[in-house]
Order: sequence, then C-alpha cells, then structure tokens
Amino acid sequence: MLRIAGSIWCAVALSAVGCSADPVSVSAPVGINLKAKSADATLTVASADKAITTESGNPWGAFITDAQTQLGADPGRIELSTLELLLQTTSNNVTSLNEVFDGRVDVAFIMNDTNNEFPVAHATIDAGTDGRGPLSMAIDFDSGALQGEDWTKLMNGSFKVSIAGPPADGFTTKGAEADLQLSFTFAAFE
Repeated sequence: MLRIAGSIWCAVALSAVGCSADPVSVSAPVGINLKAKSADATLTVASADKAITTESGNPWGAFITDAQTQLGADPGRIELSTLELLLQTTSNNVTSLNEVFDGRVDVAFIMNDTNNEFPVAHATIDAGTDGRGPLSMAIDFDSGALQGEDWTKLMNGSFKVSIAGPPADGFTTKGAEADLQLSFTFAAFE
C-alpha cells in the first residue's frame, strides 16, 4: 500500500513540474577518445578536444535518434548519469593519469559556431591519483542551461568535447601523447 501511495504522490508531483520520472532512452556508453600531447600543452594547461560525432558508429547520434523515435520529437531534457576518464594503454611516455594532469580537470561541451562552453564534469587529479583509471568524475552538466541555437546544436551533435587541466610536472617536456577516453552515460526525458 505504501508503494502505491508513493507512486501516486510521485505522479502528482511530477505532473506539477511537467517531467517524467523515467527516462525514455538511456545511452549505451558514449565513448570519445582524445589525445593530449606534451607538444600542445602550455605551462598552465594540458587539453584536448574532439567532435562528439567522430567516434565509430556515432553513439551520441544513436542515443538522440532513439530518444526522438521514442518521443516523436526532441527530448525536453538530457541528463548525464556517469562520466569516467581512462588513460589508455596506447599512450606514449605516460602510464598514469597523474603524469598528465595535476589539479582540477574539467570536461566541457563547446558548441560549434557559437563557441559557447557548458560544463559537463570535473575531477581532481594529483600525486595520490594512482593508475590509468577509470576515474569517476563529478557531474556538472545541466541541459537546461542550453537554450535556442545551443540546444539545437546539442540535438544535432554539433559540438566538441573538451578536457583541460593543469599539466603534471614534466608533462610539457617529456614528448608524451596521452590517449584519454571519456565514457559518458546519458538519459533522455520528455
């Protein structure tokens, strides 16, 4: 009885705010591979970016298409459930995330043409961060912050994924190429 009452309360509460409790679509892991190079790093930042649609099979596009099929329209909200960072074994001259970054590392979406940047997630990497990962990142993404043209670009996959943070000591001079993989799990709602 309590469960039914709770479900009714949830339905009433959600109808009042105009959203559903359950996602209409949940993505398979949306992975994107980025390369942070010593040669491209400065004394204050190591970074890399890449278009979301460039990975094999375009998993972002598949997720959005599935959500649109389920709804018959664009979703009204996208949530990021998880984001993990991994240093791949194909990297050169680095074997641990703390050899690439030292400090707060931020992931952002940068919209094509407008260059508007939206925070996605962050993590702190320091001497105590051991290994390649995967490292779970704290989620910052709020799809409600994307309006108008930027929302349309999100739906169309017209944006880049960016990762940036302070470089670890020696990263800028060691001739390293860090093959980083970001693995996202998204959910779409009405």
